[in-house]
Amino acid sequence: MDPRRRMGWRVKEEPFMASNPEQDFVLKTIKSRDVHFVRFWFTDVLGSMKSFAVIPSELEDAFADGMGFDGSCIEGFCRTEESDMLAFPDASTFQVLPWRPESNAVARMFCDIRTPDGKPFEGDPRHVLARVVGKAQDMGYVFNVGPEVEFYYFKDAEGTELLDRGGYFDLTSLDYASDLRRDTVLTLEKMGIPVEYSHHENGPSQHEIDLRFTDALSMADAVMTYKLVVKEIAMKHGVYASFMPKPLTDAPGSGMHVHMSLFDFDGSNVFFDPEDPQGYHLSATAKSFLAGILKYAPEFALITNPCVNSYKRLLAGGEAPIYLSWARANRSTLVRVPGYRPNREVACRLELRSPDPSANPYLTFAVMLAAGLAGIEEGLEPPAPIEDCDLFTQSRQELLCQGFRTLPESLGQAVELFRGSKLMRETLGEHICDYLVEAKQAEWDEYQSNVSTWELDRYLAVL
Repeated sequence: MDPRRRMGWRVKEEPFMASNPEQDFVLKTIKSRDVHFVRFWFTDVLGSMKSFAVIPSELEDAFADGMGFDGSCIEGFCRTEESDMLAFPDASTFQVLPWRPESNAVARMFCDIRTPDGKPFEGDPRHVLARVVGKAQDMGYVFNVGPEVEFYYFKDAEGTELLDRGGYFDLTSLDYASDLRRDTVLTLEKMGIPVEYSHHENGPSQHEIDLRFTDALSMADAVMTYKLVVKEIAMKHGVYASFMPKPLTDAPGSGMHVHMSLFDFDGSNVFFDPEDPQGYHLSATAKSFLAGILKYAPEFALITNPCVNSYKRLLAGGEAPIYLSWARANRSTLVRVPGYRPNREVACRLELRSPDPSANPYLTFAVMLAAGLAGIEEGLEPPAPIEDCDLFTQSRQELLCQGFRTLPESLGQAVELFRGSKLMRETLGEHICDYLVEAKQAEWDEYQSNVSTWELDRYLAVL
């Protein structure tokens, strides 16, 4: 900024040309679209969206030097004495918010968080993912993901009164939330987020919108945008959307199945091998990546399933897989090889079925990628696929006796496995790991000490 302006002097404005085309596009669009506020978006360690508004005249400085803010009140960021943080907007993520008025419009950009000395902040989840993505690129890979994000609509945020009684893929009068999904899809597409399809899920008032696969960093931004858009459109219609993993006792939980693949820089799918002797069309690289996912899934469960309620969905005999296994057709396995178009290279991928929508997408994609790359580096081979055994119908004890390993049974177990994981510390850094262990251990301890309504109803009058 001109030093005369900092002193309050009136200076004739000169047209500003940004240092790169993306920044120049932002500035021109702000003028042409009558944008009066630009929201700077980022997430805390737990995956909650954070934001503050910047007026357009400050963007020149923001692109060059960042915008300062107090990081001491952000979950997992820093202590009070280390609170000065800088948010640097990523011009490639600029979008005008379609649900805000066209006059005096509002836009957003995702930000990278740095310390005052210009270094990436170790507690910034977006930076963590960018760093792991960079490692994959150094190995010659582009990591692409496509999540299936499920959620529930309720009448309000105060309870779980349902909007509809529809079932899987229903298109009837029972599914009157179709208008909500349609408005959500149209809004996402206005923001440059392609949608593959949307539909009613298994549970009453449960819905799913699937995003078209893209690189992991872009997708993490898209998932954060998606969750906000779902809630904004629901609020516009006078209802509430929840991404709680298991909001209803007698209905399916909500998952975030993640489809993933590695591509090379020429656009070829590294996972695809039409000569696979097992008939899965998976390359040796894909199988090692798969083996890494299976090996480290218990250690990264705290990231993919980060709250007490997550483990109400991950139960033996439930609708979500918990056994470290893989297959093509068997949906009770932890990892599946979708076979919709088995001979098509671009469609070859792995699907991890355990994550839920409460997870921070930046950290989730980071640990999945790190686990897969570790599998490649370690030369791991996956166990035999489980095609003919429905793991949902067998008891945990039966399967443990057969040698099956499982995901953690509770948040407490997840914390312990995460605490001892060398790979998680290498991937996420000491700062994030230490914070998550402390915060999630406290959450588990509080839950353990809480006397629930279920306990009172069961024991109070008889004991």
